[in-house]
Amino acid sequence: MYSVLICDDSLVARKQVAKCLPQDWDVAIHFARHGGEAIECLTAGKGQLLLLDLNMPEMDGYQTLEAIGNQGLKTNVIVVSGDVQPEARERVIRLGALDFIRKPVSAPELLDVLSKHKLINAPEAEEPQEFEPLDPDIRDCYQEITNIAMGRAGDHLARTLNVFVHLPIPNVNLIEVSELHMLLSDIENHERVSAVCQGFVGPGVQGEALCILSDSSLDDVARILNISGDVDDQKQLELLMDAASILIGTCLSGIAEQLDISFAQGQPVVLGQHRNITEIIATNKLKWKRTLAIEISYGLEGYNTVCELLLLFTESSMETLNYKLAHLLEDF
Repeated sequence: MYSVLICDDSLVARKQVAKCLPQDWDVAIHFARHGGEAIECLTAGKGQLLLLDLNMPEMDGYQTLEAIGNQGLKTNVIVVSGDVQPEARERVIRLGALDFIRKPVSAPELLDVLSKHKLINAPEAEEPQEFEPLDPDIRDCYQEITNIAMGRAGDHLARTLNVFVHLPIPNVNLIEVSELHMLLSDIENHERVSAVCQGFVGPGVQGEALCILSDSSLDDVARILNISGDVDDQKQLELLMDAASILIGTCLSGIAEQLDISFAQGQPVVLGQHRNITEIIATNKLKWKRTLAIEISYGLEGYNTVCELLLLFTESSMETLNYKLAHLLEDF
């Protein structure tokens, strides 16, 4: 069986790339969140084909390509990135990549590249039905306003915990809600997690915010706060609710201020403690057809702590959101 390794720090992007692989291709799919994990997988023989993002924490795509070359690892690399600068394309090719695909990847384009490099025989198959993607300029605006909002939330968290907070570039995707279960199942390699969900509504806009913290992260947060003794379920719940309140509230306030709207937030709901992500999603099935998903991953320097925040806007909200963002684009 052919082995495919998908390396991207975004759980949404990893699963979307996996979805775009030919459906009838008999492959074993593996995932990595950064270049370090990708090198470990390749060393273990996982990844005859590597689909590689460029902008990642710990070890980015360029460093990963260099490590592959230096260690003589055998794999075919196709870069999948939103960085479309000519120099980026030229640089990855010089470092040994076969090709470069711009995000968001589509199934037909991926099939063309795989066929071009004789990694798969192109079948005679009809193209899958796909919905219209986000306009690139609108996507950039979503990322920019989220970047500002998450910076405020990160600053609040950093002051509260007295630590340095890593702020990666937020990921913005328009996805089918039926994919949400599959997307989230990749969090922390199926590690047990705790999660809080909080609904929000504004003029023409509504959605849900999902804050997910792995159980191992809760122990680190308790250590940062100098909480001694056993950290029981009640104390862990308090830590989770505090983190969710800071991140959700500050992020939504930052986005609302930039778009000149206001959000009313519902009561936070604990979806589960110490449970598999699949169990948590099963208790909170969204009734929307599509959702605008903004994914933010917060990490604390010096600690094995990552908190995933997903802002999920209903499809009907996009008319208002896009109108607001289109107004911002007039300034460019």
